[in-house]
This record gives sequence, C-alpha cells and structure tokens, in this order.
Amino acid sequence: MQNYEESVSFLTSWGPFQRKIFVVLCLACVPCGYNILSVIFLLASPPHHCDIPAHSNLSQEWIHASIPVKVSGQLTRSSCSRYELDLVRNLSTMGASPNWMQNQSVQQGSRPEVLSNLRQEGCKDGWTYSTEYFQSTVVTEFDLVCSEQWKQPLTSLVYFLGGLSGCFVSGQISDRFGRKPVLFGSIAILSIFSSAVAFAPSWPVFTVLFFMLGLGQIACYIVAFVLGSEILVGSSRVIFCSLGQPFAYAFSMMLLPGTAYLVRSWRHLSLTMALPGLACIPLWWLVPESPRWLLSHGRLPEAELLLRSAALENQVEAPTVIFLPPKAERAGSQKAESVSFLDLLKTANIRRVTMKLWLIWFSMSVCYFGLSFSMSTLYGNPFLNYFLLTAVELPAFFASWLAARSFPRRLSFISFSLLGALALLFIQVTMHSHPDLTMFLVLLGKFGVLAGNGLVYTYTGELFPTVIRNTAMSSCAMFSRVGSSVSPYLLEMAEFNELLPWIIVGVLSLLSIFLCIFLPETFRQPLPDTIEQMPVTQWFAWPWASKAALKRKFTKKQSTSLELICTTRL
Repeated sequence: MQNYEESVSFLTSWGPFQRKIFVVLCLACVPCGYNILSVIFLLASPPHHCDIPAHSNLSQEWIHASIPVKVSGQLTRSSCSRYELDLVRNLSTMGASPNWMQNQSVQQGSRPEVLSNLRQEGCKDGWTYSTEYFQSTVVTEFDLVCSEQWKQPLTSLVYFLGGLSGCFVSGQISDRFGRKPVLFGSIAILSIFSSAVAFAPSWPVFTVLFFMLGLGQIACYIVAFVLGSEILVGSSRVIFCSLGQPFAYAFSMMLLPGTAYLVRSWRHLSLTMALPGLACIPLWWLVPESPRWLLSHGRLPEAELLLRSAALENQVEAPTVIFLPPKAERAGSQKAESVSFLDLLKTANIRRVTMKLWLIWFSMSVCYFGLSFSMSTLYGNPFLNYFLLTAVELPAFFASWLAARSFPRRLSFISFSLLGALALLFIQVTMHSHPDLTMFLVLLGKFGVLAGNGLVYTYTGELFPTVIRNTAMSSCAMFSRVGSSVSPYLLEMAEFNELLPWIIVGVLSLLSIFLCIFLPETFRQPLPDTIEQMPVTQWFAWPWASKAALKRKFTKKQSTSLELICTTRL
C-alpha cells in the first residue's frame, strides 16, 4: 500500500472518472452545509416585551408606557417585566396620561422617567414578539425567554452534542464497514429528522429530535471529505479537499439565510431543510466505495474491479496486474490491525499528533461558531449579516486552496490564523465608534479563521494513515463539536463584558497557531497508508524549517519510503 498512488497513476489525475467523483461528492455535501446554520435561524430570539391583554381596556399610549425603559448604551424596552397592570389600570381610570405625569415629575424636580416609581411584575400574560424578521421561531412558540432563556443555549448545546456523537460513531463505523454506507446514512438522518423536527409539539420533543439532526450533520461532511481524498490523487485531491468541497459547503450555507428570509416560519423552514437530502438519493449509484479502504481491508478483487471500471471511463488501459501479490498480502494483513478510537493514542508518535490536532480543531470550532453566534449582537438585518458571514467563506477557501497548492501547510495555517486573530482582537477598539469597520473586521476575522480551517482539513487528512484516517478525522471533528457546543455560551459572557466573546475567539486562534508549530510538515508528501508510515513528530520546529533539515534530523526514525518526495505537483 505504500506505493498505492504510483500503482494507480495509469488513471491520470483529472479524467472523466475524477470529474464525476468531484461533482457528486460536492453535491453530497450540500445537505450538511444547508443544515449547519439551522441552529441560528430556528432558535432566533427576536425583540420582545410583556404582553398587555386586550381586555385590560388601556389606550395605546398606556400600553406603550406600561413597559419599563432601560438605559444600557441606548434606550430599550424591558423584555421580562412590566409595571403592575392593576396600578396602571387605576391611573388610566383616574384620567391621568403618561405624558402629563412625566411633565409633572420634571416640574417637581423628580426623576423624569414616567411611572418609574411603580412596582413591577413579570410577564404574567406572556410576551409580544417582533415579527420584523421572523414570523415564528422555536423561541417564540415555546416562550424560551426570561426565566426560560437558559433553554436557548442548552438547545444549541444538544444539537452540537449530537454532532459530537455522530463523529464518534460514524468514524469507527466508516473505517470498519466502508465510507459509502456511512455517507448516505448521514444524509438520510438529516432528511428524516429535519422533517420530524417540524412536527415537534413541545420543547423537550424538539430537543431530542434536534439532537438526532445534529447526529448526521458533520458526519456527512467528514465522510465525504475522506472518500474524496482517498479516491482522488495528486492535484485533483488537493483541489477537491481545499476548494471543491469547501466551496460546495459554503454555497449551501449561503442558501439557508435566503431560504429563511423567504420562509419566516420555523416549522416550514425545517421541512425545507429536508429537501437537499432527498435530492441526493440518486447519487448512491454514482458514488463508489474507496479503493484505498477496500485494499486496506484485503478486498483486492473489488478494489481492482473499481479501478478497471475507472480506467474504462477515462479511456486508458489498466495494467494486467495493478497491485503485486506481495503488496496485496501486506494490505490484507492490515485487517488484523485494530482501527478503534484508542489506536489514535497507541504510540507516542501518533499520540502527539492526535492530541495537538484535537486542541487545534477545538479552538478553531469555538472561533468559527463563536463568530456566528456573536453576529446577533451586531446591528443590521440578520439575514444579510449571516449571508455576508457565509459569503466570505468562498474567498477564504479559495485562498486556502492556493496556499495548499504552493506553500507548506504549517506556514500557511499560521499566516491565515494570525490574520484572523489580530482582526478579532481589534474589534474591541471599533465596536461602538465604527460599526462599519467592526463588520469589516468580523468578516476579515472569519476569512482568516476559515482559510486556516480549510487547511486544517487537508493537513489532518495527510497526517493520518488510511487504516485509521476516518476515525482520526471523526475524532478531530468530535473535538470540533465540543468547541461548537461551548460557543453558544460565549454570548452569556457578554453579560459581563460585551467584548469578552471577541477576545476569547482571538486568543483561541493564537493558541491554535502555537500548537501548529509542533506538527510535522506534509507538503508534497505521499499519503501514509499504515501507522508506521506516519511522519515522525518533532517537539519543536520553526514553520519555515526546510524539509531537508527535518529529514536529516529524523533519518534514523523514519523508513526510506517516507523520505521520498511525491513528484506529483499538488
């Protein structure tokens, strides 16, 4: 297996077969990208205040005056309290008006706030929600505000915990039973539970169904990524991993804000989210199993049959023997190797790589979703804000693809992440004085975070071997889901200091930069197929250190095959 890419070089790197795989796997990513921002739109919390019942017989002037006004940077109506309705009703019956009482209080030198000395009470009759942007959301239908507000971040947490569980389970199932069944199983979960969520009669039922929806979201993306990186080789693999799949994911993310703008009811929006998964059903007959995975499990005839079919599509002649018997025997022996989660910690070398990548993925996920949730604190149309926040992913992934083609992985990741971290840290200077500049810094920060994130996917896939690649990718995605689970609570920190969420995401970007320095370089190296072929991890190396120097340093630890530089231009 160590010469797999050389053995399949007869296919060329960009024929009809590769183009078909490229397109269908990009399309298979649409359902997971379309669903990722659902947590923001389904759980949107529009402005609200206590409801004043119609039977109170109050004029519009008194109804408006019955809600206390708070001063916190700007005048805002209280969301969770009102003046005692019986007292307000008595004042109205006596013929007093709010404006007259305010004028009287000013003339007497007392506080000018009308009714400010009256006792207040909670929203005993429910709430009135703004319908400027949303007709209904889960928050407005189940009244997840005020004393029940803790349920909002908890619901987001449950969704991301579903993603964490999906990553843990799907990675091991995929490495044991194949990439293709898990890919389409994840898409099926997205469609089924998107539809089921729309009929949830209560918040507890919605939360359980939302967990199941999260179960298939990131698993779909990870399995499609691994499948594409194993079927494609050379330049086509780099284009798919760094540009094709991320672009498809970003385009599908951009569709949801537009859909939410047109479909303002959360139940109808949930039903709409099931459609991309249903449209992917015909792709089952176009997506093959990974030949690398088949070979790693000793299924040599199936792998050769798949590659010969690909040769017919590309109109090239396959060699009489694609894999020599000794290599096939070694590949078959890999079936005896365990591919469990614990194998990621089995040796010192793979353990060092795994733990660093876990922390990097955690940090990057907190930054990514922290930016998304913190956008609700900025001014402007939420649909436009989130559209811009997803649209900036296109140039970010294009930049990461250019970097993946021509520059070392570590140096590229450090450069992008540093740009994002500095932009996010500067937000504390411009937050109040320059809202347009603040939005620009947010988008610049998202650009840096996303470009770095795109490289991390490629980098991680190149570091881990075929026998455990999907488990490794899924474990990293699992830690990514831990980070996304924490991110909804960043908004709670804004209660202490509104700049704190932006500072945290900036610092975490710096942490991921520091950890990346200690990872080995994989630029223009062949993909490892066994754990023994993994590049040796050094405790410290500058990102600009030459590969020749690193090779000399570890020549006694690495096999000769790993010292060969891949001649294919990535």
